[in-house]
Amino acid sequence: MQFQVPQFIDVKPKIVGPLTLQQFFIIAGAVIPVFLLFFVLQFWLWIIVAGILIPISLALALGKYNGQPLLKILIAAFNFFWKPRIYLWHKKTELPQIPELPKFDIIEKPKRAPMKDILLKITTTKLPIPKREKTTTFLKSFKIPQDDYETVQKTTGDRKVAKRIDYQQ
Repeated sequence: MQFQVPQFIDVKPKIVGPLTLQQFFIIAGAVIPVFLLFFVLQFWLWIIVAGILIPISLALALGKYNGQPLLKILIAAFNFFWKPRIYLWHKKTELPQIPELPKFDIIEKPKRAPMKDILLKITTTKLPIPKREKTTTFLKSFKIPQDDYETVQKTTGDRKVAKRIDYQQ
């Protein structure tokens, strides 16, 4: 069974002679005021007004640039300059505020053996042990984050701030 495929779907129907209805209204919107101004203004002033309005209306009705009607381009340019532009990819996410924990009196820890203390520091700290290890210039250029929050991107593209918990201690 064969079906007819519609062709020339981008061509608008010609309603008023060789003009579409939109083109006709744009041209009529300029010709009618020019006709009425003929009886109000002096002839030399009417020629100037008609010489400005008629070419502008013809350009808006019949002009095309890159296959797009000039009226559509001017409306898009007006919307571009008039409406605010929001760049969602520059959106800053705020970190959640963590309430401060109540402060308690510090109780001294019982003394441990110095080797156990060093071993504990080596396995649990990110910072070098003072007077024992030297930091390299490579590590000095990086700032150690205060909080362990990271931005997580889901498979849907949504981003959320989540706290990182390291269970390997």
